[in-house]
Amino acid sequence: MAHATRDEVLRALDQVIDPVSGRSVVQEDIVQGLVVRDGNVGFAVEVDAGRGRGAEPLRQACEDAVAKLPGVHSVTAVLTAHQTAPARQAPPRPAAHAHRAEPAAPQGIPGVGAIIAVASGKGGVGKSTVAANLAIALARQGLKVGLMDADIYGPSVPRLFDIREKPRAEGKKIVPIEKYGIKIMSLGFLIKEEEAVVWRGPMVQSALTQMLNDTLWAPLDILVLDMPPGTGDAQLTISQRAPLRGAVIVSTPQDIALIDARKGIAMFSKTQVPVLGIVENMSTFVCPNCGHESHIFGHGGARAEAKRMGVPFLGEIPLVPVIRETSDAGRPIVATAPDSAEAHAFLAIAKEVATSVAGKQRTAPRIVLE
Repeated sequence: MAHATRDEVLRALDQVIDPVSGRSVVQEDIVQGLVVRDGNVGFAVEVDAGRGRGAEPLRQACEDAVAKLPGVHSVTAVLTAHQTAPARQAPPRPAAHAHRAEPAAPQGIPGVGAIIAVASGKGGVGKSTVAANLAIALARQGLKVGLMDADIYGPSVPRLFDIREKPRAEGKKIVPIEKYGIKIMSLGFLIKEEEAVVWRGPMVQSALTQMLNDTLWAPLDILVLDMPPGTGDAQLTISQRAPLRGAVIVSTPQDIALIDARKGIAMFSKTQVPVLGIVENMSTFVCPNCGHESHIFGHGGARAEAKRMGVPFLGEIPLVPVIRETSDAGRPIVATAPDSAEAHAFLAIAKEVATSVAGKQRTAPRIVLE
């Protein structure tokens, strides 16, 4: 059976009438980020913030209309809200001696013991490679592990694991793909590698929330999140909507990378997420021919920064061709050469992370007297 085309999906959506405007959702231009690939369809229904969850029937109608098309295997529609900036007004003054409750901690994912983030202040430091090998290394310690690719704009997990199949649906839930003993989910499974995801912030937030809550992760001991680089909306969404047990910061020894690593640590501090430690990636170049070590990007910068900021230093990952080669081939070094020196570096870090996670709990909300 031929797969449904983008035009066919749009024609189906053009038959869905928004009860508020009386026009189709296509005419209203509220269908955003449409992705059609090999019978798998994804899009967002963006409504005015005032409608909120009241627009859920409209989202469901859109999803149902597309699901009826021949050649459609799965449909993922998320509801997002776009809000214009409100008029500025002075905030109300708190009453004297009032009780102020801090925001409640985010709810956990049923059946998932702990969630950790692997993050970096900037791109290009090998964060995704570290996240992939760390997840496999944790699984080799007997833990049930999941890996979620939270980098919506630049998903690397499909290439790192050489996964070309699409996740299947089970009712309204997504069944993650399993490989090398871990459960994996990425938006990259639903789009072509060369396609760009051109989504606004609310759509990214909705996609992240859906991958977290609508994926059949359980049972897991640890869910590893491969975070996007930087300290923007996506990072805040994860920090606020997932009960992170802690964060691993990845950096290279360069000063420019360490500056951004500090920003990542500061962001997690502001969102009350413990920093489990810093990993220095591309620490030392080892010549594959003679074994000579060269400090191309410097050496020891992350260790010194960890000491200065009072966070643990988790270890060093060497800059060697075999890590790059296995990553590009979709065969992470810890899975394919677990007895190698490079894999041992990841396994040592995983032991530190597992021990740290077991001893940390996110701070519970408390009542503060003013």
